[in-house]
Amino acid sequence: MIRRQLEIHTQLGRAAVQIFLANDRINQILIEHLEPAVWKAKPPGSVRTIAAIFTHMHNVRCKWVRLTAPHLKVPRQLNRVRCTPRQARIGLAESAACCVEMLAAALGGEDRVQKFRRDGWARPWPVGPEMLCYMLSHEAHHRGQACMLAHQLGLPLPDKVTSALWNWEKLWRDCGAPGGPGGDS
Repeated sequence: MIRRQLEIHTQLGRAAVQIFLANDRINQILIEHLEPAVWKAKPPGSVRTIAAIFTHMHNVRCKWVRLTAPHLKVPRQLNRVRCTPRQARIGLAESAACCVEMLAAALGGEDRVQKFRRDGWARPWPVGPEMLCYMLSHEAHHRGQACMLAHQLGLPLPDKVTSALWNWEKLWRDCGAPGGPGGDS
């Protein structure tokens, strides 16, 4: 996991960082446990492959950081056709680290990030919980797509794995917050 120690001055900023780290851990667990055969398999209909879904998530994170926190170094984008699961995991870890820095700056009392810019065409939002909720909703939507596609392709994730995605106490501990949700993050 790529992570440097951040000084975050608000409880909301600390919680946002832990929540986003747990969110990324869920992405990592999914990719770790997907059958290799489903990664680039052609899904039914005209929808993205699972590889394209995870590269999209990384690339959108990069856009959020580039537009919202231009002082941060943005990771390289991933190619949805050539990206391997390993490259996706590395890329997502890097973009998660940038998102964490952006959230820490935005919600931790710094003045460097004052507006959340989710896209060039969209009206910027003031930073706040809505920013984090939007980011999490986007990723949860695409994780649901990936799980559904794996199921439709005949290689669903095992119940043990899908259950682990809801074990937030363990997810938080894995991400360095021994107190878990509700603890002083």
